[in-house]
Amino acid sequence: MQGDLKATIEAKKKENDCKFQSKSWGDALGLYVHVPFCPTACDFCAFYQEQTDRSGIESYLEGIKREAALYAIGKSVDSYFFGGGTPGLLTAKDLGRLSDVLIDHFGAPSKEWTVEMAPSTIKADKLNFLKDLGVTRISMGVQSFDDKLLDALGRQHSRKQVFRAYEEIRAVGFESINLDLIFAIPGQDADRLVKDIEEAASLEPDHISTYCLTFEEDTALYAKLARGEISLDVDREAELYLSCWQSMANSGYDQYEVSNFSKPGHECVHNVNTWEMQQWMGLGPSASSQFGGFRYSNVPDLSKWGRGLIKGMPNRIEIQKLTASLLMEDALIFGLRMNSGVDVEGLSERFEQPLPRRISDILSEMESNGYLDRSGARIALTESGRLLADAIGEMLMEDPRRDH
Repeated sequence: MQGDLKATIEAKKKENDCKFQSKSWGDALGLYVHVPFCPTACDFCAFYQEQTDRSGIESYLEGIKREAALYAIGKSVDSYFFGGGTPGLLTAKDLGRLSDVLIDHFGAPSKEWTVEMAPSTIKADKLNFLKDLGVTRISMGVQSFDDKLLDALGRQHSRKQVFRAYEEIRAVGFESINLDLIFAIPGQDADRLVKDIEEAASLEPDHISTYCLTFEEDTALYAKLARGEISLDVDREAELYLSCWQSMANSGYDQYEVSNFSKPGHECVHNVNTWEMQQWMGLGPSASSQFGGFRYSNVPDLSKWGRGLIKGMPNRIEIQKLTASLLMEDALIFGLRMNSGVDVEGLSERFEQPLPRRISDILSEMESNGYLDRSGARIALTESGRLLADAIGEMLMEDPRRDH
């Protein structure tokens, strides 16, 4: 009798797992590839990176081949995104080897292929090679057009290199170009930020990302903060956010997410799919994945990552089994960062459950305080709400059940 009951429970669990898989993921699938090589570490960067050398690159490419072979998918991939590190440090031949492995296993992406590049790594022959491979989008880390601010960030390029690199990217004819900017840099005021945005907009890229500088542990900037050489100023950050948003609007760019602006039709497909909590596979050391009912990251160590793959046992950390409840809350949190907001009824239908009462109460309070607008079933943050998007996300995530 007890055995029959246990078998029934297990069968029901498998049935629910299959139902969850088919209903909750949505239609999109992305592939992120972390290329961990950098010539030097920028003062603000906390992403996993390694000094480049030939043996390390060979180990990396062999590891990618082994890791790609572990994934079996029954659908096409919508987007590829090569991030880093500095993917542009790889030679054209190495980029070709990397891309050939992915296309052999997953096919060419159906919608978008992004490669991040630093201004100092951009060369016409490499760009033409990427275009011929099928890359549709180049994302260049500019950070600032002010040489003094670039120096404060520890960047290895100059204002002059940015303009030269952009001209070469545009000449090749990629479908979309993104420029990354950073604000709230020590020594930067609103006027200098607006000047950066105006200079970026004058180049007429298709997309601009603007990120508030964060002080991550184990970075040179964090050490300066700890020593009291620089300080945080929350009020100044809020002022710079508003200056940034207004300047971007004046320059003809639509804000579609707290940190992202684009011309019509040039929103980043890969990132939007991620914010909507669909599936993505992450290849390379430190890359994260949300695939097959689990969320996990590869170990941030090139050697350990490679040794695990040689043994056929990927070295993964922070492994979490996903539930429909967890994914629904994350889709809400990241969806609220987008200007279009979230269709609450659509969210409940996708995950086959209503929003938890705790979440609904928080959203009602946010609406009363002017941080949230409602239009039918759709909710979206107001401008004052977007200024607090990170804090709102943290508040919505304060639920002990998320770890189970």
